[in-house]
Amino acid sequence: ALISTPSRDMALSVASSSTSESATHRYHVFISFRGEDVRHGFLSHLQAAFRENQIKTFRDDGMEKGAAIWDALVDAIRNAKLFVVIFSKNYASSRWCLKELVKIMERKKENEHVTVIPVFYGIEPTHIRKQTGTYHTAFSKHQGSWEDRCHVQQWRTALAQAADLSGFP
Repeated sequence: ALISTPSRDMALSVASSSTSESATHRYHVFISFRGEDVRHGFLSHLQAAFRENQIKTFRDDGMEKGAAIWDALVDAIRNAKLFVVIFSKNYASSRWCLKELVKIMERKKENEHVTVIPVFYGIEPTHIRKQTGTYHTAFSKHQGSWEDRCHVQQWRTALAQAADLSGFP
């Protein structure tokens, strides 16, 4: 059995209310995460808690084989009402995570009923806001990539906005 925590209880409460609000959403919760950091620990416990409460979650590692990944991600973001963003030490090294985060924050901006819950897993919120430590290293690499360079400011802004939200360590 999972121990009750404020973050788990809040997420379950918000997700439960979204299940009764609208049956049109295929997923109640969209979880954004860097797999190598959290997949086999925290995330599996969170996912189990959601399943126990009949709360449908979208995780990109659970997609059908052969599916168009980015299109499926955008569709899931467009249809979710609750987002759990698990910031970990390597989150910013993934351009996929950063692109997801931009879409999530755009969705929050356009719909006041959308909730974004940041979870700071083994990292301080200030590292994300100020993009220091591993986030600084990740952005140094992104700045050096011609493909990423045009997105860097957008990614930095989304990170700062999300890290400013009330979240859980």
